[in-house]
Amino acid sequence: MKKSIYIFSNGTINREANTISIEVNNSKKYIPIENTSEIYMFGEINFNTKFLDFMSQKGIIIHYFNYYGYYSGTIYPREHLLSGMVIINQVSYYLDIKKRLEIAKLIEKGATENILSNLKYYNSRGKSLEDKINTITEFKEKFDEQSDINSLMLVEAKIREIYYSAYDIILNDPDFKFEQRTRRPPKNSLNSVISFINSLIYTNTLSEIYKTHMDPRIGYLHETNFRRFTLNLDISEIFKPIIGDRIIFKLINEKMLTSKDFNDVENFVYINDRGKKLILSELENKLSTTISHPGISHKVSYKRLIRLEVYKLEKHILGDQKYEPYKTRW
Repeated sequence: MKKSIYIFSNGTINREANTISIEVNNSKKYIPIENTSEIYMFGEINFNTKFLDFMSQKGIIIHYFNYYGYYSGTIYPREHLLSGMVIINQVSYYLDIKKRLEIAKLIEKGATENILSNLKYYNSRGKSLEDKINTITEFKEKFDEQSDINSLMLVEAKIREIYYSAYDIILNDPDFKFEQRTRRPPKNSLNSVISFINSLIYTNTLSEIYKTHMDPRIGYLHETNFRRFTLNLDISEIFKPIIGDRIIFKLINEKMLTSKDFNDVENFVYINDRGKKLILSELENKLSTTISHPGISHKVSYKRLIRLEVYKLEKHILGDQKYEPYKTRW
């Protein structure tokens, strides 16, 4: 099984014959290309066009992050699976507001169902979330009433606000108080973790889209404009609650992630390398975990589940099968 490569140190990465070499502090390490799915760069890494051409040939995506560990961008290799027919239909569904809105509503409903699943789980374990569950359920019914994307996203924003307010009840940790959602920059440790994990889900989803016929630049819930990729943001909405949020709850409730894993610089809180490595390890474990999936005889990993979601959307725009978002059984 191919693996993601995470590089935290400063150094140089090169192509050497048919493999990858990483040189850090005069020490060189080799990584077999056939075992690599994507590369995450958190350190200051030097490379040349020979290396980039090699990555493109092998279909390996490079995601790079800034000094503080926040996503900066992706070097996306030459597409090799794109289908003209699929792209035509993707664009057609985007331009037809009725069809676009239908997909956007389905995504929002699926994401909300998975949010409710989290809340119901913790409510059954004595966390007293009944009021929030009822309020979000009422807002979920409003999706069908919306006639445009903006109003749809306003309903989603309200649901998110209520959901985030439940974090303090679920976590009950003075070192990880939610307060309010802050992104650029995150103002506290919990917001820092949310932003970091969300960016990892976006990049993992982008990597999975690359392995399908779909074009990641054409989304439905998120506006396709000057932003380079949007479909990965759409698909990620389904999986943030059941992958990202569950990792957050586990790491903090089990005291794996603590205040020592963060640095605070002028009202800007970021995760240190130990914290990032801990989160990445937990994410890798989660993505490789296998579960039963309706209609499939064998179990599939969460990573594969993301790609299956893209396939389902592809079938929808081709008119083969109506899209139904993945809803967790837990």
